[in-house]
Amino acid sequence: MKFSEILIKPILTEKANAQQEKLRRYAFKVARKANKLEIKKAVESFYGVTVTNVNTSVSPGKNKSRFTKAGVISGRKPSYKKAYVTVAEGENIDLYSTI
Repeated sequence: MKFSEILIKPILTEKANAQQEKLRRYAFKVARKANKLEIKKAVESFYGVTVTNVNTSVSPGKNKSRFTKAGVISGRKPSYKKAYVTVAEGENIDLYSTI
């Protein structure tokens, strides 16, 4: 699997920003088939930092419905995999430079 296929996008939420400041932990949405070793190599090659720890979790898909003129439309949001990457002491990733 290519490094560009592994990392889909960074997760930029208030909780993720708090972890970036306090714990040097960054959150990414990653491919479902990617394992921890592939995620570590992809982050190190893209951002040029040393990764000390990788934690992953799979967020389940949720049922959603909305009301329209035609009636209630119900569907399902897809599930996705998240990776929490901790970088070495004194290093950081600037995620906002590419926005």
